[in-house]
Amino acid sequence: MLDESILRSDYNRPNRACFLADCLRDLDARLRELGARLVIRRGHVPEVVAQLAEEHAAKEVHISSDVSSYAKGRETALRNSLRDNGRTLVIHDGVINVVSPGLLVPAARDHYAMFTPYFRRWSEAPMRSLASTPPRLRMPRIEPGTVPSASEICTGQPSSNLPPGGEQAARAKLDAWLSGPLRVYHRVYDSVADDATSRLSPHLHFGSLSATELVARTGRSSAGAHAFVRQLAWRDFFHQVLAARPSATSQDYRPRGGHWRTCDREMAAWRDGRTGFPIVDAGMRQLSVEGWMHNRARLIVASFLTKTLYLDWRWGARHFRDLLVDADMANNQLNWQWVAGTGTDSRPNRVLNPLLQARRYDPDGDYVRRYVPELADVPGAAVHMPWELRDRERARLDYPDPIVDLRQARARFLEARGKRRYDSAGQWPCQP
Repeated sequence: MLDESILRSDYNRPNRACFLADCLRDLDARLRELGARLVIRRGHVPEVVAQLAEEHAAKEVHISSDVSSYAKGRETALRNSLRDNGRTLVIHDGVINVVSPGLLVPAARDHYAMFTPYFRRWSEAPMRSLASTPPRLRMPRIEPGTVPSASEICTGQPSSNLPPGGEQAARAKLDAWLSGPLRVYHRVYDSVADDATSRLSPHLHFGSLSATELVARTGRSSAGAHAFVRQLAWRDFFHQVLAARPSATSQDYRPRGGHWRTCDREMAAWRDGRTGFPIVDAGMRQLSVEGWMHNRARLIVASFLTKTLYLDWRWGARHFRDLLVDADMANNQLNWQWVAGTGTDSRPNRVLNPLLQARRYDPDGDYVRRYVPELADVPGAAVHMPWELRDRERARLDYPDPIVDLRQARARFLEARGKRRYDSAGQWPCQP
């Protein structure tokens, strides 16, 4: 069901449309092998689904659950529309979560606000058993419709190097992941140069791979498996936060009383990967080209925007949402709030220094040279501080100077959070 409201919203973007089109084609092909078809409809969900149920005398309509306020409102409207005609809506936990939001709650609260106690309970919770694929499917006489192309879902130019979507691609990637890289995941998952993460998040978001199956097949017997499953638990954690606090998609989960700066010039430099800090720019350019970004790079660029530049996390979340194939409301918005210090982080005022992060997670500069071609010929770790090159070497680079002084920016942030008084005589451009 292609929801017309979402198709016309800011959430609908070319990168996700490409991945979704792949998923739909792949699903239709698999259903054909089992004797069925993927039925495609487009429009206002409560009206179209209720009409389809009436045309085929269906007594029940089964859907997968979701946690956003929009999804909950749509569920209510669909339930009411079906009930008016004597039909029932059945909501399943689906493939989004391993442990459903609301199933684990602390005493006297409706959700966990801290990850560690949540993860402790999550690790002990019973997991749903995996269902086998039926050998054949029986389908009523129904017009299936046409699987849409990416451009029919969303117009616009997608990124140039997007991952393929669909279950077939997901299982190939999963098999490759389980056969080797998982074993050393706990040692290298933060290394942006090694690119040693699973890259399965788009498939989890679109449901071409079940999170429950992923946990079951990963197991928890090795250090790598335990570290990887812990990351999957973070997805469930943020979903249960959003289910309890739906306003957190746009409002501070924990307001800090600060006033974000406004500077279009700095926002544009961050968005375009032209901040003058190579590790930040590499992450932003990877996002632009691939519709994906390494998790450690996401932390670095988000901290730079919200704490070094002190620009509103909602700007960053919107840009990520525009380009990320794996962007959903819970993980995107609440991860941004976590980094910005307005979410569930127990250390809300920590600032990630991009130079220290670069030396630790890209020590030889391989990640930077991969995505910032202007710096491809700068050797070794020198690539992280091109402003220190000799004048002649620096002049040959088509690369900007840093847009901010890191020490002054940190002092500004701490003053804004009431942690330190900033008494420098320097003037801040683009002040509110």
